[in-house]
Amino acid sequence: QVQLVESGGGLVQPGGSLRLSCAASGITFSLYTMGWYRQGPAPGSQRELVATITSGGNTNYNVAVKGRFTISADSAKNTVYLQMSTLKPEDTAVYYCRAISIQNLRTYWGQGTQVTVSS
Repeated sequence: QVQLVESGGGLVQPGGSLRLSCAASGITFSLYTMGWYRQGPAPGSQRELVATITSGGNTNYNVAVKGRFTISADSAKNTVYLQMSTLKPEDTAVYYCRAISIQNLRTYWGQGTQVTVSS
C-alpha cells in the first residue's frame, strides 16, 4: 500500500520560512519522480506544480517560487522536502506531495498540508 504523508505546514508571517516533508512508503523511491504541488484558496484554483525532483537529483521549479523554494530528497529515508523561504501571502495554499512512476507514470498523492502566510 502506497502512502505519502506530508507534514510541516502551518501559519507563518510574510518573509518567514517553513520546511515541508513528505514521507513515502510502499514505493521504490528511486523509481519515482517526486514533486510538490499546491492549490490556493480562491474558488476555482487549479492545483499547480511547485517543484519536482528526479531520482537523479534533477530539479524543476515553478517560476513563482524559483530562488525562494528548494526541493530535496533523502533516499535513505524515502523522504522529499520543500524548504520554503521569503514566503509571501500568495504562497498560501494546500501543498500536496506527488509520486510519479518513471516506469508507467502511475501517480500517487498525499493528503495535503496547509500553509498559510499572513501577518
